[in-house]
Formats: sequence, C-alpha cells, structure tokens
Amino acid sequence: MATTAPQPPAKASPPSAPRRISLALQGGGSHGAFTWGVLDRLLEDERLEIAAVSGTSAGAMNAAALAAGHAQGGRQGARRALDKFWHSTAQQALLSPMRRTPLDRLLGRWNLDASPGYYWLSLLGRVFSPYQFNPFNHQPLRDILATQIDMSALRACRDLRVFVTATNVRTGRPRVFEQHELTLDALLASACLPHLFQAVEIDGDPYWDGGYMGNPSIWPLIYGCTASDVVLVQINPLQRPGVPDTPHEIDDRASEIAFNASLMHEMRAIAFVQRLLEQDALKEPFASRYRNMRIHMIGDEAALGGLGASSKFNAELEFLQHLKVLGRASAQRWLDSSALNDVGVRSSIDVRATFL
Repeated sequence: MATTAPQPPAKASPPSAPRRISLALQGGGSHGAFTWGVLDRLLEDERLEIAAVSGTSAGAMNAAALAAGHAQGGRQGARRALDKFWHSTAQQALLSPMRRTPLDRLLGRWNLDASPGYYWLSLLGRVFSPYQFNPFNHQPLRDILATQIDMSALRACRDLRVFVTATNVRTGRPRVFEQHELTLDALLASACLPHLFQAVEIDGDPYWDGGYMGNPSIWPLIYGCTASDVVLVQINPLQRPGVPDTPHEIDDRASEIAFNASLMHEMRAIAFVQRLLEQDALKEPFASRYRNMRIHMIGDEAALGGLGASSKFNAELEFLQHLKVLGRASAQRWLDSSALNDVGVRSSIDVRATFL
C-alpha cells in the first residue's frame, strides 16, 4: 500500500504591512475629548500606522499629546499621554465657575446654558475685551500644557509628523507650525479664542485660534507627508436641521459655519483635483505636481449635533469620559465597516456629495 510522504508544515503568511494614514483633527473645545476616544481606539489597531497629524485648537492639543507620548512610549505611551492631558483638563475645571446646575445634572444635560458662570462670561465677552477683564492674561491651558506635554519629546518625535495651525491676526492668513517650530506658545495660539484671551505673540506677530483659517489644515498633509490617505476626525457638525431662531442658536450656528468654512474650501479643492486626475485632464509637467488624495471621515453628527456650543466649555470629567466613549464607538464602527479596506485604495466618503 502506497504511503504519502509527510508534507512540510505550511508556512505562515507574513503579516501585511500596516496601512499608513494621516489624521486631520478639528478643534471644538471640550468636544475634543471625542477625538481622544477616536485616537485611543485607532492606536489599539496595529493594522494602521499614523504617519502625520494636522490639528487645530483642541485638535492641536490631541496631536501634541499623541506625538509626545508616542516618542516616549510608542502606541501605549501615546494613549497614556492623551489620558493624562484630558484628566488634567478635568482637574483644572474643578476650579472653573462654568459648571452645570444641579437641575442639569439631574436631567442629564451637558450644556451650560443655565450656568451662571457661563452666562456672565458670555455677557462679559460682549461688553469688555480680554485686555480689560483679563489684564494679566491668565490662561489655565498654559499650566496644563506645561505639566502634561513634553515639548522636547514632541519636537523630537520621528515616528510621525505634526502640524499645528493658528491664525495671524494682522494678515488674516493661516500659519502652520511644523514640528521643529512647536512651542507652548504655538499650541496656545492655535486655541486662542479672541473674546476670552489676548492674542498670543510669536516672533512679533499676534495669533488667534487656528479654526478661523484651518479647522484643520489639510494641505500640510498633502505636501508634507507621503501617506495619501487622510482620516478627518469631525467634531463640528456640517449640517443641522431647521433654522436657529434664538440669539444663542444663531451665534452657535454662525460659529460652526465660520469654523467649517476653511475645511469646506480645502475639500472642494481636493475634489476638483481628483476629478481632473480621474479624467486625465492634467498633463505634464502639471500632473506630477498633484496627488490623488483618499479621504475618510470618522464622526458622529447625531450625537455631537445634539450638544449646544456651551457644552464646549464643559470640562467635567464625566462629560469628557462620555465623549471619549462616543469617540471610541465611532472609531470602532469605522474599523468594522468597509472604510478600513478602502484605505490605500479609494476614498471611503463621497467628497463631492459631502462638501460641495
């Protein structure tokens, strides 16, 4: 009876290389804790490699914590740094007069519209400038950054590139601070709301919040990074049903539109270039100057759209952890969807339908 020669054990297939992505992180005050949750989940997934991050305001804080932590301890170090930053933010908020009322807590409302502290700060900002009511320019965020972000590690990080956007007050142009330029003042400039804080001066130029001109800036990820997949973490709703009819609602929606305007403009430019490349309408030497970027998006408009603008000033740990849970869940849905397989192949959103 013939016997079959023993077969050598099958070789295990080599693990596939991780998919390289760039991250675009929006600003939005305390809502940046949603991005904290998204990053926390993405860092757990070794199928992805973060090559670069562009952030504005709260997005810049997340980017800084991510890179500084990654430089010191890899993925787990980045997760720990993000945790420390947001827990420190909540600790600082214990001294803030902007807190929910007992009734808001009882009803599970996150907005601060009924908070006396928030009301008086809003009123103060309409009557006086920060040069009058905050003459010593006290910035609680400065203390958090000084203790929680290792700026040397951030600048020395070679695992990923970081870009932070602020708005030049004199020229009205965005300034993108590259990694070697990042300082505590550069981060503060990116999150400087002009009704609350004095402009941050850097090299003789005053800067305000980067959200006015880049929330976040996409173009540094196109020209300053080799990854062709950009994942936008969206925390500012693009659309809202109905028409705002109260002063607060009108101000809130006008602010959202203003802070989304630069993103809409950049995405429209990307869609235009994509169409030209798809139609082979660009000839050399121009064709080689452009890249066909693939755009992806993680967000939860239903959940975040239900929060008022006042909740962006709510830094209670309970709220921040709630947002983190929402962010992790949104990232998990994205990872479980076909979007992950689109990375490296195609955009997982219709850029024209979403932004045009």
